[in-house]
Amino acid sequence: MTETHTHSACHAGHSHTKSPPVEAAPGAVWTCPMHPQIRRDGPGSCPICGMALEPEAPSLDDGPNPELVDFTRRFRVAAVLSVPLLAISMIAEMLGLHVLPPAISPWAQLALTAPIVLWAGWPFFQRGWTSILTRHLNMFTLVSIGVGAAFAYSLVATVAPGLFPMSFRMHGVVPVYYEAAGVVVTLVLLGQLLELRARAATGRAIRALMNLAPRTARRLAADGSEQEVPLAEVMASDRLRVRPGEAIPVDGVVVEGRSPVDEAMLTGEPAPVLKAPGDMVTGGTVNATGSLVIEARAVGADTVLARIVRMVADAQRSRAPIQAVADRISGWFVPLVVGIAVVTFIVWNIAGPQPRFGHALLNAIAVLIIACPCALGLATPMSIMVGTGRGARAGVLIKNAEALQAFEGVDTLVIDKTGTLTLGHPSLVAVEALPGFGENDLLALAAAVEGRSEHPLAQAVVKGAADRGLALAPVEDFASETGSGVSARISGRRVAIGNAAMMQALGADPAPLDASAEAHRRAGAGVMLVAVDGRLAGLLAVADPVRDTAHDAIVALKADGLRIVMLTGDNRTTAQAVAAAVGGIDSVHAGLKPEDKARIVGELKAQGAKVAMAGDGVNDAPALAAADVGIAMGTGTDVAMESAGMTLTKGDLSAIVRARKLARATMRNIRQNLFFSFVFNGVGVPVAAGVLYPFLGITLSPMIAGAAMALSSFTVVTNALRLNAVKL
Repeated sequence: MTETHTHSACHAGHSHTKSPPVEAAPGAVWTCPMHPQIRRDGPGSCPICGMALEPEAPSLDDGPNPELVDFTRRFRVAAVLSVPLLAISMIAEMLGLHVLPPAISPWAQLALTAPIVLWAGWPFFQRGWTSILTRHLNMFTLVSIGVGAAFAYSLVATVAPGLFPMSFRMHGVVPVYYEAAGVVVTLVLLGQLLELRARAATGRAIRALMNLAPRTARRLAADGSEQEVPLAEVMASDRLRVRPGEAIPVDGVVVEGRSPVDEAMLTGEPAPVLKAPGDMVTGGTVNATGSLVIEARAVGADTVLARIVRMVADAQRSRAPIQAVADRISGWFVPLVVGIAVVTFIVWNIAGPQPRFGHALLNAIAVLIIACPCALGLATPMSIMVGTGRGARAGVLIKNAEALQAFEGVDTLVIDKTGTLTLGHPSLVAVEALPGFGENDLLALAAAVEGRSEHPLAQAVVKGAADRGLALAPVEDFASETGSGVSARISGRRVAIGNAAMMQALGADPAPLDASAEAHRRAGAGVMLVAVDGRLAGLLAVADPVRDTAHDAIVALKADGLRIVMLTGDNRTTAQAVAAAVGGIDSVHAGLKPEDKARIVGELKAQGAKVAMAGDGVNDAPALAAADVGIAMGTGTDVAMESAGMTLTKGDLSAIVRARKLARATMRNIRQNLFFSFVFNGVGVPVAAGVLYPFLGITLSPMIAGAAMALSSFTVVTNALRLNAVKL
């Protein structure tokens, strides 16, 4: 058994062990939803708060929650015994009836209460004792003290009534309070059941994602035969057949067939996307009408779907900074409540009506029961769990709760241009060669060099050369200068491709192409200048179309009060053309290097702005990490996604609008829960202590306190589940 106590805020929400794959293996780690630093290899209870541990990531193979099964059985027994217990004690007394003779009634109540307290309520005593040993006082500390006091007093009064002086007696009999102990246990069990069932609903988002992947795949053998195999047996490079209507089992590339594929689970877009040989497909998406043969590229825990599941599970276990408020209050709240209960007992014993001891005991117990801080502890984690699950269904993957809270307060959105405002799939639109160079020769040289680069613009040049059927010569001595360009030696000639600054550094004056380059830039194209052996040879113009949804998304974000800033390594003219196309960019910074982007984000933060940064490339990673909230395009690089607090699965800026609505709804829900919890305890404790008795003659029985405590926890959980219905 492993268990870790790490109270550092920066480690509280993050596990450094590898998350389980989509289908969790047996022996998965169990953790506390309120204290994710508690990790065990099986079910049990949290030593800090006493709550039931849950699997770190839900699995399709999960059986019923063992605690839910156990508590259901205990509750049924307690409920059956509580009915006659109430009939014999409280109801009979209220109606002036004597169901049993006074001498027998206490013994009958003992017989009914003992199984409730000593068996049905035994887990509460175990957790209460653990909380005292570990010095992490929690709701079970209060329940066990309150129930234990009522039961122990009543037991002594039944077995040895002669130990009590006459002042303790009513009508010559020492009163007992078995119904307080028995019914409180039953009500606390009911509250735990309602809470366990509601919390189980928070795992539905992850299970729904896991259900997208089929359990088996149809693998093709070398002889063309097909065999259905478990998904776990599929290896990278296997060829799989996907029939019409079937879910695609793993990430891969189409090698045969053409068919529309429904990618709504990944992008949120209902329109299917036509897939043909060479196109990538994602596990969990659904093949529509045609038959496809795909070659597996990513399997198991490496698929996009598995990574999404891990990200959602990690986010659900993370802690928002606002949780620290509840943690600090809980730290001193329980000792304070115990102190209030002691004072209540003393005051009622001194100044209360007869029987003073009985009134003092019941009111002290009522204080302990109604003050249980379970609702306070649940307020934040429940909202985070439901909110992150809701975000996953809307194409917004939230890495941690801190990002969700920070995004609510963002007032400045910094956006990369290429791959974020634009599609990131540029195409070659023009080749211009200066005298002494042919267009095709110039393009062939440039494509040979760019073939070594991973930049999207480089790939556009390579594809342009391939479309013209040009042969590419071998490349030697390739070099890349980030933010400037690339160079290499081809057949003894040094070929350099880059911006004007790079040309000037090589001694190749870019002036002869200035007018032509500016015209392409005004049209929104990016321009790459080419030099051969230090002499200006020509230019290549590459256009990257603006995303269809970019304009509407920018307008919506502006209307929401955000300042929009564009950062790009491209030149100013092209950047201004894109800014004009999307309508509403407040500030444009062009010609930047990766470190410049991070520097500008830092400057904005230094000016007091709350900054979110949206980007997709490796060059955006420093700025994504520097921002208050990093937002990665799901179509971008792994480095960008690792650096960001949120990922938009489609890479669509309209998802930022949805993320903003989700952040606000979740934080509003958390504040509602915290407000309800504080008000409940702030009002309930004084009433239970009896402050209204001198004025209105009102006291609160432990049974009503128990019912109210159970209702408060259930209300918090139910309020959090409302986030599932938020329209994004």
